[in-house]
Amino acid sequence: MMQAEAMAAGSPSAIDRGHLAHMTFGDRSLEQEVLRLFERQAALLIARMRGADASAVASLAHTLKGSATGIGAWDVARAAEAVELASGAGVVDCDDAIARLSAAVDAAHAAIVELLHAA
Repeated sequence: MMQAEAMAAGSPSAIDRGHLAHMTFGDRSLEQEVLRLFERQAALLIARMRGADASAVASLAHTLKGSATGIGAWDVARAAEAVELASGAGVVDCDDAIARLSAAVDAAHAAIVELLHAA
């Protein structure tokens, strides 16, 4: 299921379950592994963004955007793209954009915890 379809379906979750299932070929074990990897990577990348120079922030945000897209964490992907664009445009202080990204990651974390407990 694509992002627009998930939104049209009214999916309230921070993780698009249909997209995740598609990307993991319906393999629940792989799905769980990918979600755990995303969580570790997201925390690491956000921690590295804080205090990094603009080019490093842009690169880290780009990486997180790709990972978020892979699991259907659309809000994280959009927030990471905003950080990437802000830092790439030379915005001196990306702290607000990084804070919004961190909040989106927190929402994705809550959805991931729910998905892992349901498994």
